[in-house]
Amino acid sequence: MSQASNPKKSPVKIIVLVAVLLVAGYFGYKKIHYAMTHETTDNAQVETQITPVLPRVAGYVKTISVKDYDSVKAGQLLVELDDAELQTQLAEMEADYKQAEVDVINAKAALTNAIVSLRVNKGNIELAQLRRKKAEDDLKRDQNLFADQAITRKQLDDSKFNLESVAQQLDNNKTDLTAAESRIAVLQAGVQKAEAGLGVKKAKIEQTQLKITYTKIYSPQAGKIGKKNVSEGQYVQAGTPLFSIVNDTTYWIVANFKENQLKKLYPGKEVDIEVDAFPDLKLKGSIESMSEATGAKFSLLPPDNASGNFVKVTQRVPVKIRIKDIDKYRNMLRAGLSVLISADTN
Repeated sequence: MSQASNPKKSPVKIIVLVAVLLVAGYFGYKKIHYAMTHETTDNAQVETQITPVLPRVAGYVKTISVKDYDSVKAGQLLVELDDAELQTQLAEMEADYKQAEVDVINAKAALTNAIVSLRVNKGNIELAQLRRKKAEDDLKRDQNLFADQAITRKQLDDSKFNLESVAQQLDNNKTDLTAAESRIAVLQAGVQKAEAGLGVKKAKIEQTQLKITYTKIYSPQAGKIGKKNVSEGQYVQAGTPLFSIVNDTTYWIVANFKENQLKKLYPGKEVDIEVDAFPDLKLKGSIESMSEATGAKFSLLPPDNASGNFVKVTQRVPVKIRIKDIDKYRNMLRAGLSVLISADTN
């Protein structure tokens, strides 16, 4: 009988298989161990301050001093609007203001004349009082003379008539005084009204002068502008976004960790940062602060879990991360770049 030959298994294959299993087990262990000792998220991106450039007055764009993605300095002139219409309005207001100044002078002059007239009225009253006193004395004397038959009835009647005339004149002078005092109150109110009107016109002039300064739009901060949304000759309304300025000197990261990842995260915690745009770039950072609300609470229509069909969804909490040695990477970073954040929880 011929014995079946049993081929011997090659020891090389066994060694290779064992080596592959060992390597796979090693890297698998590292992967599992890393996942168990680190909290990671790729729901993160680079952030910076982005300031919109908005006109404060409406008008036609006269000149634009920058191009798309230009670097600008704080206080640099960016856009100038046509101010011809505002200048015309200012000239008209200044002429109206001068006329109002004349109105105030006239009102004060009328008040001064009324005060002088009032003094005259008071003097007339004092004179009429003296005349009435004299007329009363004359009447008493004539009554005594008439009783002694030293004068005639007509002379006595003339004395009575004179007293009545002087008394009536005194009453008239008092009435004129009351009217003059009332007129002074009216003229004083007129002066106050004219001065108030002058103040209103002055305020409008200052407001127009301020609007003219707004026709020149300066950069609120240093950085780089984005794409322009305006061209020369275009009419823009107040508050219309012209373009935005991206602050290229300060960057940070906002990472949105799941709520069940927050247990061992706290301000000051060291983290590793990987930027998708630069796979070989390894950055270090630390947690600066953590939001007091989930990202959903900042949405336009926050979810209302009190409604009927409730499905539990894991929420995410924004975490602000400071980048260490930012000066080394400032020229490489861009707002909006995606990053991977890893935090050691040991």
